[in-house]
Amino acid sequence: MPPSPPLTLIVAATPKNGIGKNGALPWPMLKKEMAYFARVTKRLPNSPDQTKGGDGDDGTTSKSTTPPRPRRNAVIMGRKTWASIPPRFRPLKDRTNIVISSQPRSALPGLNDTSEESDDVIVSSSILDALRDLERGVEAGRVPALGRAFVIGGARVYEDALGLECARSVLLTRLGREFECDTFFPELEGGERGWVRRSKGELEEFVGEEVVEGGLVEEGVGFEFQLWEREG
Repeated sequence: MPPSPPLTLIVAATPKNGIGKNGALPWPMLKKEMAYFARVTKRLPNSPDQTKGGDGDDGTTSKSTTPPRPRRNAVIMGRKTWASIPPRFRPLKDRTNIVISSQPRSALPGLNDTSEESDDVIVSSSILDALRDLERGVEAGRVPALGRAFVIGGARVYEDALGLECARSVLLTRLGREFECDTFFPELEGGERGWVRRSKGELEEFVGEEVVEGGLVEEGVGFEFQLWEREG
């Protein structure tokens, strides 16, 4: 199997790293934050365009006759996160959805069949299995080639992902105040994990868009977009 692709965790958390309460978000709906999540997890990373022609040795321009293979980002989530997505938005559009679950595919809401995974939803038993299943799906032509792989929750899946060397980035939306939570994101700052916060410019380069200096305020809640990366 080829090396695992880099994983990016994307999460919104309170100052004390709270991320959920009773299986839902404890803060008001933040439409701008949700729109940021959708844009970033859909946007493909920049890569060299291998379909452009180049100058040949004879001075002519050569062009590839092979059409570019479509690419798509993947979002990896636990069963409870999948179930928390409103049915009309499930699976998340324009992304390969991967659900981590010990239950069979037929037991998951919205997947009440025993068919093989489509190019929209893959069900796997762990993150490592998810990456293997994704690779097999790409090789078999069932799944578009991978752009970026995002881990979107919940707490156990985040913790498992952070234990992998291929987890390289965390896109953190830091809320400006606390809410009562029963689910928490692991601590990044000050631990032994080797995570460092990057600059606003590095964040903008990573996500492919400008971010507002100092953050945003919506529904009386301030929040700031951040990028953390693993050193070494």
